[in-house]
Amino acid sequence: MLMSTGTVHTENVLVLDFGSQYTQLIARRIREFDVYSEIMPFNASLEEIKAFSPKGIVLSGGPSSVYDTEAPRPDPAIFELGIPILGICYGMQIMADMLGGKVAGSQRREYGRAELNVDEAEGLLLGFGKRTQVWMSHGDRIEKMPKGFKVIAHTANAPQAAMYNLKRNMYALQFHPEVVHTEEGEQMLRNFVFQVCDCKPTWRMASFIDWAVNDVRQTVGGSKVISALSGGVDSAVSSLLVHRAVGDKLTCIFVDNGLLRKNEATKVIDTFEKHFHIKLIHIDAQKRFLDKLKGVTDPEKKRKIIGNEFISVFEEEAKKIKGAEFLVQGTLYPDVIESVSFKGPSAVIKSHHNVGGLPEVMKLKLVEPLRELFKDEVRRVGQELGLSEEICWRHPFPGPGLAIRCLGEITDERLGILRDADAIVLEEIKKAGLYREIWQAFAVLLPVRSVGVMGDERTYENVMAFRAVTSVDAMTADWARIPYETLGVISNRVINEIKGINRVVYDISSKPPGTIEWE
Repeated sequence: MLMSTGTVHTENVLVLDFGSQYTQLIARRIREFDVYSEIMPFNASLEEIKAFSPKGIVLSGGPSSVYDTEAPRPDPAIFELGIPILGICYGMQIMADMLGGKVAGSQRREYGRAELNVDEAEGLLLGFGKRTQVWMSHGDRIEKMPKGFKVIAHTANAPQAAMYNLKRNMYALQFHPEVVHTEEGEQMLRNFVFQVCDCKPTWRMASFIDWAVNDVRQTVGGSKVISALSGGVDSAVSSLLVHRAVGDKLTCIFVDNGLLRKNEATKVIDTFEKHFHIKLIHIDAQKRFLDKLKGVTDPEKKRKIIGNEFISVFEEEAKKIKGAEFLVQGTLYPDVIESVSFKGPSAVIKSHHNVGGLPEVMKLKLVEPLRELFKDEVRRVGQELGLSEEICWRHPFPGPGLAIRCLGEITDERLGILRDADAIVLEEIKKAGLYREIWQAFAVLLPVRSVGVMGDERTYENVMAFRAVTSVDAMTADWARIPYETLGVISNRVINEIKGINRVVYDISSKPPGTIEWE
């Protein structure tokens, strides 16, 4: 849990997490209104809740039924705080149950789109028309409302789809206003945040930067700080924030492991050393990493070798910086949420992309200036700090780099083929104006050869897979519907310009069941 202090956190909305897949989305939506929002587990203590000083509380959805013996329940005292409360889906049901209403299983479950009939355009539905489309995800419904509540909307399967108690400032929706499928969901949340909670839009990135810089100065004092710079947006923005706070006390270490994209090392050096004048140590460790990876094809072994070698290289260099006591880490808010969420950490599908373990190995204290931010907010901070659009909006790139996109054995030759193919993919995606619409786009070199015909001659060369997905937070992702014309240009250029590839395939798998990366 984060403890919010300082003027940047004066208007707060708290989200209590009951396990919904949409919980993060609620906080994101509220922050998009320039109002600060944090997530706490449903069983947060009354003291923790009061310490946050919320102007409103949202009870999220969740997979449980309120009549289950182990049903998650918040501290009942929250209903006596006099703070406006909004219950969403399970949040509505637990509110009704704890305030004297009755919830039971529906004869017919309701999932997906539904038509909401507005009986009274009041409360969060103030100004709405007679009908609007919403997104349902529930198997229970309210059979008896708590005393003092008024029904203002229904669906075919939910007689009480929206209700409120004006006297107690409590509001409840059976559907999910935070998802895009609820057509007027944004306005419902706006009504709660601004009309009901009377919040002011004070959560702005310029204010956050001032607050974060001051916080880093107080934390670090006169000590030296080290940052592992990768060139990605998280490490770039966190390093720039810390540099603004401590200046030359910061030293960035950039380890070139030989698994970066085309011309990436040059771009990192030009940006941070020449443009921002940050003290930068560039370690060319390409041979060292590739020697360790020689003959290795198992993806988990690749990850562990790269992670361990990175720690070794970084530690060797960091030891040369006398007096360094702090390490900058680009931890984001979703990482913090995951560590305290009601659901607990997700099952391990594969080793995490980012290298971990440095603080334990090196006995350094952490500086995490981005731990309150979502990814889109990090990008906005980067822009405020003068970081180029190319870096601010750079697609996520895994810590092991091209090693997990070069399937099979890693060699200089195969990496060169993949780099050139990947460069064409990104160039054409940008040229088509699609780069900002896509969460991630990249090339994958498969350990497969196929027969082809080029210039009346038979070829037997590599296959490249092209992967592009759309997503909000990478928890789920869908394959991007890229125009055939763009796919055609990418395929033609890769096959004609890169010796070693004679076939291109497009990956149309979603997450789940597939992951975004191939390894």
